[in-house]
Amino acid sequence: MARSPREPKGDGSLSVHEPEGNRPLSVPGATDSSGDAEPAGRARMNPAAGLRQGTVRWLWASLTSMRTALALLLLLGLAAIPGSVLPQRPTSPFGVADYLTANPTWGPWLDRLGFFDVFGSAWFAAIYLLLFVSLVGCIIPRIGVYARALRARPVPVPARLTRFTHLTGTVSRAPDEVLDAAAAHLGRARVRREADGISAERGHAREAGNLVFHLSLVVLLLGLAAGSLWSFRGTAIVVEGQAFSNTLTQFDEFSHGAAFTAAQLTPFTLALEQFDVQFETGPTQRGAARLFRAEVSLTVDGVTRQEPLEVNAPLFVGGTSVHLLGHGYAPVVTVRDGNGDVAFAGPVVFLPQDSNFTSNGVIKAPDGRPERLAFEGVFLPTATVDATDGIVSIFPDAWNPQLLLNAWAGPPKQETGTPENVYVLDPTGLTQLTRPDGDPLRAGLQPGTTFTLPDGRGSVSFDGLRRWTKLQVSGNPGGWVVLGSVLVAIAGLTVSLLGRPRRLFVAVAQAPRGTSVTVAGLDRVEGRPGLPEAVAALATACGLDAGVAEVDPAVTGSGVNESDPPVPERSEEKA
Repeated sequence: MARSPREPKGDGSLSVHEPEGNRPLSVPGATDSSGDAEPAGRARMNPAAGLRQGTVRWLWASLTSMRTALALLLLLGLAAIPGSVLPQRPTSPFGVADYLTANPTWGPWLDRLGFFDVFGSAWFAAIYLLLFVSLVGCIIPRIGVYARALRARPVPVPARLTRFTHLTGTVSRAPDEVLDAAAAHLGRARVRREADGISAERGHAREAGNLVFHLSLVVLLLGLAAGSLWSFRGTAIVVEGQAFSNTLTQFDEFSHGAAFTAAQLTPFTLALEQFDVQFETGPTQRGAARLFRAEVSLTVDGVTRQEPLEVNAPLFVGGTSVHLLGHGYAPVVTVRDGNGDVAFAGPVVFLPQDSNFTSNGVIKAPDGRPERLAFEGVFLPTATVDATDGIVSIFPDAWNPQLLLNAWAGPPKQETGTPENVYVLDPTGLTQLTRPDGDPLRAGLQPGTTFTLPDGRGSVSFDGLRRWTKLQVSGNPGGWVVLGSVLVAIAGLTVSLLGRPRRLFVAVAQAPRGTSVTVAGLDRVEGRPGLPEAVAALATACGLDAGVAEVDPAVTGSGVNESDPPVPERSEEKA
């Protein structure tokens, strides 16, 4: 019978019993409210600090988990898709402008979100950095665990080997002879030998391959970062007979990383001596390109040598690569002004518009006097008259070249130094020349012909034809790092997938008729074949007359009976 809260003691005094839930906690080292010291537990208890510390630990554990790393890697791949689908401002500014013009509603929103400079946007950099931190935070602890596992001895022989794939028998050899034979059979496996058995481990290369794979991903990210910071890419159009020098002023378009400096440009000069083109002339794939080959003179450090330049066969000068991107035609024209002076002479680049190289271009003679002259033109490599479309080109090679021009004239324009597009005519201050009937004046020229402008304004001559090629000059200091890390990552992944981490055990005991031998094995990764055969081979080496070991039906896929206690593990592997 329970005592009441107040009941008499045997000596007549009262004893007070408080309910268990109402009793104060007893804290070692604590004093009552009249003492100076606070309880030790209360001193350690800071709810705000504990909450902050727990939250930070949870965030760090979540960020450095392999699941988060894989999710960030997938997210990085998805984030890169717009960079390959949409035009990018660093490489195609005119394409971005055309896209914004064609999509006035949601194009500006994409621009605000950075979709036209994906790889330089803040959100792409955030994913990139989070992935880098996640990989580093995940790999470093695993490297320590792996290093400790390599230094540690294999686990002791378990007490009950019958839980695993096993073979048991009796041999006439002595226990030491059995263990010697087992050690010799195991070869390079890590072996722990004791008086009554051997424990061996192999397959540590699987974790090594896994670590190499993830370290390669970190190096890959570093290589991409280096390329993003120090890479550069520029294009320039070079006409036959002209040259290009690797300086900033020679590029038509140029983009670079945030840390790029002009000192990175390798000094060289490349002269385009000849550009050879061949097209298919047969009925099948007529007009398809068969050969693009540029013969160039490359001058580096005062030494000139002849080099071929073809598509997918670039030139390499130091850390700079020179690629052949495109080609076209450059009619050679001479423009004379109203005074009879040469206002312009030389090749003019025309840009191809279709597969038959119908090309558009602009000829400008701003120094003409008393009026400046300009011409808009269409070049047709193989011109013919079509009943529906008029004069068209029917083949990309220059079999019947014609140059069609209309003319503009106006008073001289004051030069302001403002750059303008050489492929577009600004008609401000110009008047289009017309025929007496009021239609625009048009001139059709073949090589070697001249057209005289009305009212003594001058003339234009089609003197000849040259080809031009578009060169891409680029440098990426992280390119080889990226390539090497990808190759190493593939090798590490291959080793990880093919590795078979396995434990083999041999237990011996003295028996009345010889030595009792039990051989067992355990695969540490499910789905790996060959464990019964490996156990049988080890049993044969120990002197057992063994077939292929059979797995007990009570044994799970990992080789352990779920009802049995686990195999003792090293503390390093549990970390």
